[in-house]
Amino acid sequence: MNRRTFISTLAGGLLAAPLAAEAQPKVPRVGYLSSLSRSDPTYATLRDALLQGLREHGYVEGRTITIEWRFAEGSQSRLPNLAAELVRLRVDLLFAEATPSALAAKQATVTIPIVFSPIADPIGSGLVATLARPGGNITGLTFMAPELVGKRLELLKATVSGMTRVGVLSHPGNPSEATLKSMLAETEAAARASGVQLQRLQAQGPNDLDRAFAAMSRDRVDGLILLPSAMFSSERRRIADLAAKNRLPTMFFFREFVEAGGFISYGPSFVELWRRAATYVDKILKGAKPADLPVEQPTKFELVINLKTAKALGLTIPPSLLVRADEVIE
Repeated sequence: MNRRTFISTLAGGLLAAPLAAEAQPKVPRVGYLSSLSRSDPTYATLRDALLQGLREHGYVEGRTITIEWRFAEGSQSRLPNLAAELVRLRVDLLFAEATPSALAAKQATVTIPIVFSPIADPIGSGLVATLARPGGNITGLTFMAPELVGKRLELLKATVSGMTRVGVLSHPGNPSEATLKSMLAETEAAARASGVQLQRLQAQGPNDLDRAFAAMSRDRVDGLILLPSAMFSSERRRIADLAAKNRLPTMFFFREFVEAGGFISYGPSFVELWRRAATYVDKILKGAKPADLPVEQPTKFELVINLKTAKALGLTIPPSLLVRADEVIE
């Protein structure tokens, strides 16, 4: 190679290098904010669902997307600092798991897009203006559907022969008072239509659970409907044990309670909702604005029955109900 050819080749290579670098697609960086512990088995299940959803849209962690994972390890007071840390990293999007994380993310930035995982009450918690028009830099999915209460009562009554008195246990202020009132109104209307008497009970915190179940046992309640609450979810194994100890057939709002030993559940699939959340991540990374993406409500619901628990309670599940079940745990 002569000197002139060498210089031309070298110059061409130097010019091509920055052009090649510019041609490389940018790898998006997502900040993941969670109040859970990294070792929590619930987190592992939901993480896998989210990663599966991302793969369906062409995002593979470590290759076509970078995820900065941050966990409060059960201490919600750590969330604001973790959210601020992710903002300083200049992530392209914040993914917030549960309401406390979403609130911390919203307080940390008004410019970085935020997607929240399925939460109970995005309007009542102040995250969005309306479901149809979230406004601002935040959107996501909700698992709340107040009208499900009537269906849950119908299914519970089908499993408990001669049920005349049903309890409804709520956690005041979680979700918002407006949403809680709506769910209680739906429960009362469903009880009147079904010809059963309703007994309302509250648990402000975990220490109130024993008292509430003792009251239902004393008043000879035939069955119980548990209204959605993050506190109830955290205490699901204990609640399932209390229901069994007091021989109280209980209708739960998520399958995780039934997997923990509870009797029956009817509600949206958390795993499916987390997989769906990846769609919002994809749309926003491709240029969509959170304010233009309506908050998604669940459309698919699953019925899960624990036959072992049913037998312990002395209940015989009608074959017609077993056929309808999405899963029967034996």
